[in-house]
Amino acid sequence: MRLSKKATCNSHGQDSSYFLGWEEYEKNPYDQSTNPNGIIQMGLAENQLSFDLLESWLANNPDAASFKRDGDSIFKELALFQDYHGLPSFKNAMAKFMSEIRGNKVGFDPNNLVLTAGATSANETLVFCLANPGEAFLIPTPYYPGFDRDLKWRTGVEIVPIQCTSSNGFRITEPALEEAYNLAQKRNLKVKGVLVTNPSNPLGLTLTRHELNLLISFIDSKNIHLISDEIYSGTVFDSPDFVSVMELLKTANTDLLNRVHIVYSLSKDMGLPGFRIGSIYSNDPAVVSAATKMSSFGLVSSQTQYLLSAMLSDDKFAKNYILENRRRLKNRHEKMVSGLQTAGISCLDSNGGLFCWVDMRHLLRSNTFDSEMELWKKIVYNVGLNISPGSSCHCVEPGWFRVCFANMSEETLQLAIQRIRSFVNEISLSTTNCDGNNNNVFSRNRSKSSRRKGITKWVFRLSFHDRECER
Repeated sequence: MRLSKKATCNSHGQDSSYFLGWEEYEKNPYDQSTNPNGIIQMGLAENQLSFDLLESWLANNPDAASFKRDGDSIFKELALFQDYHGLPSFKNAMAKFMSEIRGNKVGFDPNNLVLTAGATSANETLVFCLANPGEAFLIPTPYYPGFDRDLKWRTGVEIVPIQCTSSNGFRITEPALEEAYNLAQKRNLKVKGVLVTNPSNPLGLTLTRHELNLLISFIDSKNIHLISDEIYSGTVFDSPDFVSVMELLKTANTDLLNRVHIVYSLSKDMGLPGFRIGSIYSNDPAVVSAATKMSSFGLVSSQTQYLLSAMLSDDKFAKNYILENRRRLKNRHEKMVSGLQTAGISCLDSNGGLFCWVDMRHLLRSNTFDSEMELWKKIVYNVGLNISPGSSCHCVEPGWFRVCFANMSEETLQLAIQRIRSFVNEISLSTTNCDGNNNNVFSRNRSKSSRRKGITKWVFRLSFHDRECER
């Protein structure tokens, strides 16, 4: 074999329907002028609602954008070598911005902050620091599909799901935590920690104080770690307000405090995924030291740090941006929810994030994941919307979908809602008029596009091969 096992092993997770939907969108992307019948991208959690605020600041602060200080160029200074601890000015600004998002209810020491090339790198780096290959993290379902790649592919770590259901709004419970821990033990997996997203991706829910206290008590009793991915913390647009896990640890002993770690990024709150700004916050000096060394494999450019340190240090701008961005997200969320309601589709009641957790169980032909995939393919190919099926998020109930609303114009969102409304009406009409052969919307057009045939097989392939490759 000319390549390594890692290079040739199909364990990246790229064949998930989450990523396959992206591929179909890229083959036929919607454009109002050049491709009005193309696929609208609703599978990408990207925040494009407040770019005008960022661009306005750049226009009013030309020195920062031109890499100048007091009118003098510092391009050479930024272009030359910088160590991987990061620019102190940026770390200070980042720590202050993180506090501002959390209502200044908790402070962050810049010395405990490790800069990484995005949250993807931050999560993987933390897993490298906390676990060995073959050990496990518990994650509540449904969870971000990318975790199967980010946490497992290179680290060799396993994920054990904490099963959450719609019966209580997908909230974390003590029995579910214990069940997941016991399942890991039955599989001879040593549990090193729990990872949660707060607010949740894909649910758009903030964790309650009860859930956070439950998690803290659980990791304390098991002597394991907690990673709180708070990448969406600045997107919380409705009550209850966001509560960071650090807010509940003010009186915690040092040992417990050192086992709780935060991941953050500017990709979602400020809509800057291309800038690759991520961070790890930990009170454990050993974790900070190891993560800092590992960050040399994914540094943030000095030019990017300089520009954003100036932007985030502008207190008036930062406060206004946080408030206005939340207002815009709330408005867009309401348009999405009300638009889907006109199509007879409801959403989980959420208060954050860039997406809705949409309930389409009533549109399934049967209560199965095969039926979910059938519906998903119809929505991608016939309706022209790329959304993410719940099965890609490891949801245990067929018929839930993550639908993003902040990565497009309002006009495009209205078109997407119009398309889904027409689709639902077609289903209702076809069901009403179907004959004994069930000749409805699900059974027609089966011959269209042979490329669809392999998708279900790809998505539902057994994971045995992946596990073998990762051993």
